[in-house]
Amino acid sequence: MPPPGAPGWQVPAVGWLLDHCPSDYRMYAVWRRHPIALAWVTAHHLDAQLGAMRTAYRGLRVDLGEHVEPEGIAAALAALEAEGARLLAARRAAGLLLEAMQGHAFVPRL
Repeated sequence: MPPPGAPGWQVPAVGWLLDHCPSDYRMYAVWRRHPIALAWVTAHHLDAQLGAMRTAYRGLRVDLGEHVEPEGIAAALAALEAEGARLLAARRAAGLLLEAMQGHAFVPRL
């Protein structure tokens, strides 16, 4: 993705943001016309997904312990942990895109 401020940088940013929302969001022209609104709603959507992952992780053993063998529980917990890490990285990126669209400048650190 081009850095914020580069010509056309919001076009790939909108595509990336839409990739992290439900596919039905692509039907609404408002998100392409107002990328800052898309970045804002994407951040909220990712927050909700993170909450769901955390709830699932906490409740998996209790809710499914009698129905899934220990190896399956361990594998499911590992998958939830990996998905949580992916969502956390996506949420951080969406937040940075939102900040960039709000005009915040980022200074590289050495």
